[in-house]
Amino acid sequence: MKLTTLCYLEQDDKYLMLHRIRKKHDVNKDKWIGIGGKFEKGESPEDCLIREAMEETGYRLTSYRLRGVVTFLYNDEEAEYMFLYTADGFEGEPVLCDEGTLEWVRKDEIDALNLWEGDRIFFELLKEEHPFFSLKLHYRGDSLEEAVLDGTPMELLDVLDADGNPTGLVRERGLVHKRGDFHRTSHIWIARRRQDGGFDLLLQKRSREKESFPGCYDTSSAGHVPAGSGFLESAVRELSEELGIACREDELSFLGFYEEQYSGTFFGKPFRNHELGAVYVYTEPVDEHGLSLQESEVEAVCWMDMETVLSETEKENPGFCLEMGELLMVKKYLEGLR
Repeated sequence: MKLTTLCYLEQDDKYLMLHRIRKKHDVNKDKWIGIGGKFEKGESPEDCLIREAMEETGYRLTSYRLRGVVTFLYNDEEAEYMFLYTADGFEGEPVLCDEGTLEWVRKDEIDALNLWEGDRIFFELLKEEHPFFSLKLHYRGDSLEEAVLDGTPMELLDVLDADGNPTGLVRERGLVHKRGDFHRTSHIWIARRRQDGGFDLLLQKRSREKESFPGCYDTSSAGHVPAGSGFLESAVRELSEELGIACREDELSFLGFYEEQYSGTFFGKPFRNHELGAVYVYTEPVDEHGLSLQESEVEAVCWMDMETVLSETEKENPGFCLEMGELLMVKKYLEGLR
Protein backbone atom coordinates (compact mmCIF):
# COMPACT_ATOMS: atom_id res chain seq x y z
CA MET A 1 0.00 0.00 0.00
CA LYS A 2 1.34 3.40 -1.01
CA LEU A 3 0.50 6.56 0.92
CA THR A 4 0.95 9.93 -0.77
CA THR A 5 -0.20 13.53 -0.65
CA LEU A 6 -1.29 15.80 -3.49
CA CYS A 7 -1.80 19.52 -3.01
CA TYR A 8 -2.91 22.46 -5.11
CA LEU A 9 -1.72 25.84 -3.89
CA GLU A 10 -4.15 28.60 -4.84
CA GLN A 11 -4.06 32.37 -5.15
CA ASP A 12 -5.76 34.97 -7.36
CA ASP A 13 -8.13 32.32 -8.72
CA LYS A 14 -5.18 30.23 -9.93
CA TYR A 15 -3.69 26.87 -9.00
CA LEU A 16 0.02 26.15 -8.87
CA MET A 17 0.45 23.32 -11.37
CA LEU A 18 3.45 21.05 -11.90
CA HIS A 19 4.21 20.06 -15.49
CA ARG A 20 6.02 16.71 -15.21
CA ILE A 21 8.56 16.94 -18.03
CA ARG A 22 11.93 16.29 -16.37
CA LYS A 23 11.94 12.55 -15.62
CA LYS A 24 12.33 10.17 -18.57
CA HIS A 25 10.48 7.28 -16.92
CA ASP A 26 7.50 8.77 -15.11
CA VAL A 27 3.89 7.56 -14.97
CA ASN A 28 2.94 11.26 -14.92
CA LYS A 29 5.23 12.22 -17.82
CA ASP A 30 4.00 15.32 -19.72
CA LYS A 31 0.93 15.60 -17.51
CA TRP A 32 0.03 18.54 -15.26
CA ILE A 33 -0.52 17.62 -11.62
CA GLY A 34 -0.26 19.17 -8.17
CA ILE A 35 2.68 18.98 -5.82
CA GLY A 36 3.21 16.15 -3.35
CA GLY A 37 4.80 12.78 -2.89
CA LYS A 38 5.21 9.66 -0.78
CA PHE A 39 5.03 9.48 2.98
CA GLU A 40 8.33 9.01 4.76
CA LYS A 41 8.60 6.75 7.79
CA GLY A 42 6.62 8.05 10.74
CA GLU A 43 4.94 10.90 8.84
CA SER A 44 1.32 11.94 9.12
CA PRO A 45 -0.47 13.25 6.01
CA GLU A 46 0.18 16.81 7.22
CA ASP A 47 3.88 16.10 7.84
CA CYS A 48 4.23 14.75 4.30
CA LEU A 49 2.25 17.64 2.82
CA ILE A 50 4.33 20.35 4.49
CA ARG A 51 7.66 18.68 3.69
CA GLU A 52 6.80 18.03 0.04
CA ALA A 53 5.53 21.59 -0.42
CA MET A 54 8.80 23.01 0.92
CA GLU A 55 10.96 20.64 -1.14
CA GLU A 56 9.12 21.11 -4.44
CA THR A 57 8.13 24.79 -4.27
CA GLY A 58 10.15 26.49 -1.51
CA TYR A 59 6.92 27.58 0.19
CA ARG A 60 6.01 26.94 3.82
CA LEU A 61 2.29 26.24 4.04
CA THR A 62 0.36 28.31 6.59
CA SER A 63 -3.23 27.44 5.63
CA TYR A 64 -4.40 24.22 4.03
CA ARG A 65 -7.44 21.96 3.92
CA LEU A 66 -7.88 18.21 3.40
CA ARG A 67 -10.52 17.86 0.67
CA GLY A 68 -10.68 14.13 0.09
CA VAL A 69 -8.92 10.80 -0.29
CA VAL A 70 -8.26 9.40 -3.77
CA THR A 71 -7.66 5.68 -4.26
CA PHE A 72 -5.44 5.48 -7.34
CA LEU A 73 -5.14 2.14 -9.14
CA TYR A 74 -2.82 1.84 -12.15
CA ASN A 75 -2.83 -1.35 -14.21
CA ASP A 76 -2.28 -4.23 -11.76
CA GLU A 77 -0.04 -2.34 -9.35
CA GLU A 78 -0.84 -1.99 -5.67
CA ALA A 79 -3.26 0.73 -4.64
CA GLU A 80 -2.06 4.23 -3.86
CA TYR A 81 -4.02 6.18 -1.25
CA MET A 82 -3.63 9.87 -1.96
CA PHE A 83 -4.60 12.59 0.52
CA LEU A 84 -5.83 15.54 -1.55
CA TYR A 85 -5.32 19.06 -0.18
CA THR A 86 -5.74 22.65 -1.26
CA ALA A 87 -3.66 25.40 0.35
CA ASP A 88 -4.49 29.11 0.28
CA GLY A 89 -1.79 30.30 2.69
CA PHE A 90 1.97 30.03 2.21
CA GLU A 91 5.15 32.07 2.57
CA GLY A 92 8.71 31.97 1.33
CA GLU A 93 10.51 32.24 -1.98
CA PRO A 94 9.88 29.85 -4.90
CA VAL A 95 12.58 27.40 -5.94
CA LEU A 96 13.20 25.32 -9.06
CA CYS A 97 11.54 21.90 -8.91
CA ASP A 98 13.48 18.85 -10.08
CA GLU A 99 10.17 17.05 -10.86
CA GLY A 100 9.14 19.50 -13.61
CA THR A 101 8.08 23.07 -14.26
CA LEU A 102 5.86 24.97 -11.82
CA GLU A 103 3.34 27.40 -13.28
CA TRP A 104 0.36 29.34 -11.95
CA VAL A 105 -2.66 28.50 -14.12
CA ARG A 106 -6.10 30.12 -14.03
CA LYS A 107 -8.69 27.74 -12.63
CA ASP A 108 -10.92 28.20 -15.66
CA GLU A 109 -8.03 27.12 -17.93
CA ILE A 110 -7.10 23.96 -16.03
CA ASP A 111 -9.38 21.75 -18.13
CA ALA A 112 -7.42 22.59 -21.28
CA LEU A 113 -4.24 21.03 -19.85
CA ASN A 114 -3.00 17.47 -20.34
CA LEU A 115 -4.53 15.93 -17.20
CA TRP A 116 -5.40 12.49 -15.95
CA GLU A 117 -9.13 12.08 -16.67
CA GLY A 118 -9.78 11.36 -13.01
CA ASP A 119 -8.14 14.65 -12.06
CA ARG A 120 -10.82 16.43 -14.08
CA ILE A 121 -13.38 14.76 -11.84
CA PHE A 122 -11.87 15.97 -8.59
CA PHE A 123 -11.23 19.45 -9.99
CA GLU A 124 -15.01 19.67 -10.49
CA LEU A 125 -15.54 18.51 -6.91
CA LEU A 126 -13.13 21.17 -5.65
CA LYS A 127 -14.85 23.82 -7.75
CA GLU A 128 -18.26 22.86 -6.38
CA GLU A 129 -16.97 22.87 -2.78
CA HIS A 130 -18.04 19.24 -2.47
CA PRO A 131 -17.81 17.98 1.13
CA PHE A 132 -14.93 15.67 2.04
CA PHE A 133 -15.02 12.85 -0.49
CA SER A 134 -13.61 9.43 -1.30
CA LEU A 135 -12.82 8.95 -4.98
CA LYS A 136 -11.60 5.68 -6.49
CA LEU A 137 -9.89 5.89 -9.88
CA HIS A 138 -8.75 2.80 -11.79
CA TYR A 139 -6.63 3.20 -14.92
CA ARG A 140 -5.43 0.80 -17.58
CA GLY A 141 -2.55 2.70 -19.10
CA ASP A 142 -3.82 6.25 -19.64
CA SER A 143 -7.44 5.13 -19.97
CA LEU A 144 -9.83 5.51 -17.04
CA GLU A 145 -11.65 2.19 -16.48
CA GLU A 146 -13.51 2.91 -13.26
CA ALA A 147 -14.47 5.91 -11.16
CA VAL A 148 -16.37 5.59 -7.87
CA LEU A 149 -17.39 8.62 -5.81
CA ASP A 150 -18.28 8.03 -2.15
CA GLY A 151 -19.09 4.39 -2.94
CA THR A 152 -21.26 5.13 -5.99
CA PRO A 153 -19.94 4.20 -9.46
CA MET A 154 -19.72 7.10 -11.90
CA GLU A 155 -20.81 6.73 -15.52
CA LEU A 156 -17.91 6.60 -17.99
CA LEU A 157 -18.40 7.15 -21.72
CA ASP A 158 -16.34 6.66 -24.86
CA VAL A 159 -15.53 9.96 -26.58
CA LEU A 160 -16.02 9.65 -30.36
CA ASP A 161 -14.24 11.11 -33.36
CA ALA A 162 -16.10 13.02 -36.08
CA ASP A 163 -17.02 9.75 -37.79
CA GLY A 164 -18.60 8.30 -34.66
CA ASN A 165 -15.78 5.92 -33.76
CA PRO A 166 -14.37 5.64 -30.21
CA THR A 167 -11.11 7.59 -29.90
CA GLY A 168 -9.83 5.56 -26.95
CA LEU A 169 -10.53 8.47 -24.59
CA VAL A 170 -12.91 7.58 -21.74
CA ARG A 171 -14.52 10.42 -19.79
CA GLU A 172 -17.01 10.83 -16.93
CA ARG A 173 -20.54 11.64 -18.09
CA GLY A 174 -20.86 15.02 -16.36
CA LEU A 175 -17.63 16.20 -17.97
CA VAL A 176 -18.82 14.94 -21.37
CA HIS A 177 -21.89 17.17 -21.10
CA LYS A 178 -19.91 20.09 -19.76
CA ARG A 179 -17.56 19.98 -22.75
CA GLY A 180 -20.01 18.80 -25.41
CA ASP A 181 -17.98 15.71 -26.29
CA PHE A 182 -19.37 13.42 -29.02
CA HIS A 183 -20.65 10.20 -27.39
CA ARG A 184 -23.02 7.24 -27.92
CA THR A 185 -26.60 6.63 -26.79
CA SER A 186 -29.37 4.10 -27.40
CA HIS A 187 -33.00 5.20 -27.97
CA ILE A 188 -35.90 2.77 -27.79
CA TRP A 189 -39.38 3.68 -29.00
CA ILE A 190 -42.24 1.50 -27.75
CA ALA A 191 -45.14 1.51 -30.22
CA ARG A 192 -48.57 -0.11 -30.44
CA ARG A 193 -51.02 -0.29 -33.34
CA ARG A 194 -54.50 1.13 -32.78
CA GLN A 195 -57.69 -0.36 -34.19
CA ASP A 196 -57.90 2.47 -36.73
CA GLY A 197 -54.50 1.48 -38.12
CA GLY A 198 -52.59 4.35 -36.55
CA PHE A 199 -49.89 4.05 -33.90
CA ASP A 200 -49.41 5.21 -30.34
CA LEU A 201 -46.01 5.84 -28.81
CA LEU A 202 -45.21 5.27 -25.16
CA LEU A 203 -43.57 8.43 -23.83
CA GLN A 204 -41.75 8.72 -20.56
CA LYS A 205 -41.96 11.85 -18.44
CA ARG A 206 -38.48 12.55 -17.19
CA SER A 207 -37.85 12.82 -13.47
CA ARG A 208 -37.81 16.39 -12.17
CA GLU A 209 -34.41 15.60 -10.66
CA LYS A 210 -32.79 14.98 -14.05
CA GLU A 211 -29.82 17.18 -14.90
CA SER A 212 -31.42 18.14 -18.22
CA PHE A 213 -35.00 18.60 -19.44
CA PRO A 214 -36.59 17.76 -16.06
CA GLY A 215 -40.27 16.88 -16.25
CA CYS A 216 -40.34 16.76 -20.06
CA TYR A 217 -41.83 14.08 -22.31
CA ASP A 218 -39.09 12.00 -23.91
CA THR A 219 -38.33 8.79 -25.79
CA SER A 220 -39.88 5.63 -24.30
CA SER A 221 -36.46 4.64 -22.94
CA ALA A 222 -32.98 5.95 -23.65
CA GLY A 223 -29.56 6.11 -22.13
CA HIS A 224 -25.85 6.45 -22.62
CA VAL A 225 -23.77 3.59 -23.95
CA PRO A 226 -21.14 2.87 -21.26
CA ALA A 227 -17.49 2.85 -22.28
CA GLY A 228 -16.63 -0.45 -23.93
CA SER A 229 -20.26 -1.51 -24.38
CA GLY A 230 -22.42 -1.82 -27.49
CA PHE A 231 -25.57 -0.04 -28.64
CA LEU A 232 -27.86 -3.09 -28.60
CA GLU A 233 -26.87 -4.44 -25.20
CA SER A 234 -27.29 -0.91 -23.80
CA ALA A 235 -30.78 -0.67 -25.29
CA VAL A 236 -31.82 -3.93 -23.62
CA ARG A 237 -30.34 -2.75 -20.31
CA GLU A 238 -32.12 0.63 -20.45
CA LEU A 239 -35.51 -0.99 -21.01
CA SER A 240 -34.94 -3.18 -17.98
CA GLU A 241 -33.57 -0.47 -15.70
CA GLU A 242 -35.96 2.37 -16.58
CA LEU A 243 -39.20 0.49 -17.23
CA GLY A 244 -38.72 -3.05 -15.92
CA ILE A 245 -39.20 -4.58 -19.39
CA ALA A 246 -37.33 -7.85 -19.97
CA CYS A 247 -36.54 -7.66 -23.66
CA ARG A 248 -34.57 -9.94 -25.96
CA GLU A 249 -32.17 -8.39 -28.43
CA ASP A 250 -34.05 -9.91 -31.38
CA GLU A 251 -37.25 -8.12 -30.28
CA LEU A 252 -35.71 -4.73 -31.05
CA SER A 253 -35.82 -3.41 -34.63
CA PHE A 254 -32.84 -1.21 -35.51
CA LEU A 255 -33.80 1.83 -37.60
CA GLY A 256 -30.43 3.52 -37.93
CA PHE A 257 -28.39 6.24 -36.27
CA TYR A 258 -29.40 9.80 -35.45
CA GLU A 259 -26.91 12.53 -34.56
CA GLU A 260 -28.13 15.22 -32.17
CA GLN A 261 -26.60 18.42 -30.82
CA TYR A 262 -27.93 20.76 -28.14
CA SER A 263 -26.58 23.53 -25.94
CA GLY A 264 -28.46 25.06 -23.01
CA THR A 265 -28.52 25.72 -19.27
CA PHE A 266 -30.24 23.74 -16.51
CA PHE A 267 -30.18 24.57 -12.80
CA GLY A 268 -27.67 27.32 -13.54
CA LYS A 269 -25.19 24.94 -15.16
CA PRO A 270 -24.25 24.73 -18.85
CA PHE A 271 -25.33 21.55 -20.61
CA ARG A 272 -23.91 20.60 -24.00
CA ASN A 273 -25.02 17.46 -25.76
CA HIS A 274 -23.56 15.90 -28.91
CA GLU A 275 -24.67 12.31 -29.28
CA LEU A 276 -24.82 9.53 -31.83
CA GLY A 277 -27.99 7.64 -31.03
CA ALA A 278 -28.88 4.15 -32.21
CA VAL A 279 -32.66 4.17 -32.76
CA TYR A 280 -34.73 1.06 -32.03
CA VAL A 281 -38.44 0.22 -32.08
CA TYR A 282 -40.13 -2.28 -29.74
CA THR A 283 -43.63 -3.47 -30.67
CA GLU A 284 -44.21 -6.29 -28.20
CA PRO A 285 -47.34 -5.82 -25.99
CA VAL A 286 -46.72 -3.45 -23.07
CA ASP A 287 -49.11 -2.71 -20.19
CA GLU A 288 -48.14 0.72 -18.91
CA HIS A 289 -49.76 -0.01 -15.56
CA GLY A 290 -47.52 -3.02 -14.98
CA LEU A 291 -44.22 -1.26 -15.55
CA SER A 292 -41.61 -0.83 -12.83
CA LEU A 293 -40.36 2.74 -13.22
CA GLN A 294 -36.89 3.84 -12.16
CA GLU A 295 -37.84 6.83 -10.00
CA SER A 296 -34.51 8.62 -10.40
CA GLU A 297 -35.04 8.64 -14.18
CA VAL A 298 -38.76 8.36 -14.93
CA GLU A 299 -41.65 10.16 -13.24
CA ALA A 300 -44.43 8.59 -15.31
CA VAL A 301 -45.29 7.09 -18.70
CA CYS A 302 -48.24 7.55 -21.04
CA TRP A 303 -49.43 6.47 -24.46
CA MET A 304 -49.81 9.26 -27.01
CA ASP A 305 -50.83 8.99 -30.64
CA MET A 306 -47.91 9.47 -33.00
CA GLU A 307 -49.45 12.40 -34.87
CA THR A 308 -49.86 14.35 -31.63
CA VAL A 309 -46.26 13.65 -30.68
CA LEU A 310 -45.12 14.87 -34.11
CA SER A 311 -47.30 17.98 -33.87
CA GLU A 312 -46.11 18.98 -30.39
CA THR A 313 -42.50 18.40 -31.38
CA GLU A 314 -42.89 20.48 -34.54
CA LYS A 315 -44.40 23.32 -32.47
CA GLU A 316 -41.35 23.07 -30.16
CA ASN A 317 -43.58 22.56 -27.14
CA PRO A 318 -41.21 23.11 -24.17
CA GLY A 319 -42.78 20.14 -22.41
CA PHE A 320 -41.31 17.81 -25.04
CA CYS A 321 -37.60 17.13 -25.59
CA LEU A 322 -37.82 15.13 -28.79
CA GLU A 323 -36.06 15.41 -32.15
CA MET A 324 -38.25 15.70 -35.26
CA GLY A 325 -35.71 13.91 -37.44
CA GLU A 326 -35.69 10.89 -35.16
CA LEU A 327 -39.49 10.85 -34.93
CA LEU A 328 -39.74 10.83 -38.72
CA MET A 329 -37.47 7.77 -38.77
CA VAL A 330 -39.88 6.04 -36.39
CA LYS A 331 -42.94 7.14 -38.38
CA LYS A 332 -41.49 5.84 -41.65
CA TYR A 333 -40.70 2.48 -40.09
CA LEU A 334 -44.12 2.04 -38.46
CA GLU A 335 -46.00 3.06 -41.59
CA GLY A 336 -44.06 0.39 -43.43
CA LEU A 337 -45.60 -2.21 -41.12
CA ARG A 338 -49.15 -1.44 -42.24
